[in-house]
Amino acid sequence: MKPALTPSLPGLSLAALLLAGVVPAGAASLDAAYDVSLLGMTFGKASLSGDIEGSRYKLDVQAKLTGLVGGFTGGRGSGVATGNLNSGRLAPATFAISSASSSESRTVRMALDGNAVRAVEIEPPIDAKPDRVPISDAHRRNVMDPISAFLMPVEGGRNSGAAACNRTLPIFDGAARYDIKLSFAGTREVKLDGYSGPVSICQARYVPISGHRALRPSTKFMAENKEISTWLAPIAGTGMMLPVRISVKTMIGTAVIEASRFKVDPGVTAATSRN
Repeated sequence: MKPALTPSLPGLSLAALLLAGVVPAGAASLDAAYDVSLLGMTFGKASLSGDIEGSRYKLDVQAKLTGLVGGFTGGRGSGVATGNLNSGRLAPATFAISSASSSESRTVRMALDGNAVRAVEIEPPIDAKPDRVPISDAHRRNVMDPISAFLMPVEGGRNSGAAACNRTLPIFDGAARYDIKLSFAGTREVKLDGYSGPVSICQARYVPISGHRALRPSTKFMAENKEISTWLAPIAGTGMMLPVRISVKTMIGTAVIEASRFKVDPGVTAATSRN
């Protein structure tokens, strides 16, 4: 497979981009469900499940539009990422994401090694655009995929406070290279199905680097957007945290992805369950 340029997949990539660290991962299985809303109206559902075992992880994401919007567009998507935690740093190995609507569908597959992209496959291929910023070989190194970026290793195993934020996520999604810069904005208590306790609140900034459409108004809007935030909750049994809420101001209103369920089984993974 040879590297190719693709557009971002807005539904899953947005979630994913919001969402690195220096501790052993431990072991746990995760089952989370999210509501997706715009202007206070729910129009989609998403789920995230996964296993963390020692230095290895696997995450599965599913998303689907519901109600009138879903009936009209047929919008849905799914993705999976695998990788390792090496010397306290996420090292993704595989990434795949598919999206479909009533008008089009697309699949992106990516292989990584040593935080460098080794191959990208896109079906169907994407036409080149004159205003797309070229992606250099350097932009494919020292990166992570947008699903792996959900996992936040925390220095010293501290599961709240500034240690959870104050980091930059260098993301390559098969289409574009961008940074998500997180900064600590406080803590609060939440109560969810499966979790009750503190979350760390991070402000986020989107910094486009390459692969984006430079002349698009949405690119300028997101680069200047100061109303992006995420809440991180601890994954019990590990030194990791994961978003339970993502809020993004868009050009048509504020979109929110918020967990309704966040269940963690410490010490339990799919492999130990089978055994």
